[in-house]
Amino acid sequence: MNRRFGACLALLALVSCRSYQYKSPMTSQDGLVPPDQFARYGKEQAEAVAIGREYGKAAQGDSPEALTRQADAAIAYAHTLPDVATISADPLGHRLTISFKGGWRVGVPPIEDGKSGSETVGLGAPAAPPAK
Repeated sequence: MNRRFGACLALLALVSCRSYQYKSPMTSQDGLVPPDQFARYGKEQAEAVAIGREYGKAAQGDSPEALTRQADAAIAYAHTLPDVATISADPLGHRLTISFKGGWRVGVPPIEDGKSGSETVGLGAPAAPPAK
């Protein structure tokens, strides 16, 4: 009896170990408003969707270096948009935090729907990159 209980307890502990692969739960669009519909809510929402699409489009692999390059590409695109005030990245967590000039702040995961940021509905023309 004790052996069976110990074996069941060991099996339960093994099965309950969680995966540390964050990409699929973070990037899944299941249960969310579709990106094109969310982009119609306003200009800042359209810019958030466009940044998310560029973030998803820049995927190059799962190594920390590749995830950093992916986030850097999305940040570079975000700086071309007129309403983005600040942006910070958590490449290993698969998300960007964007603050807009209007005061709205949002977390954006990669959106991998096959579209680029410029194809986003409701997005105005990008601004010229800032002079260095």
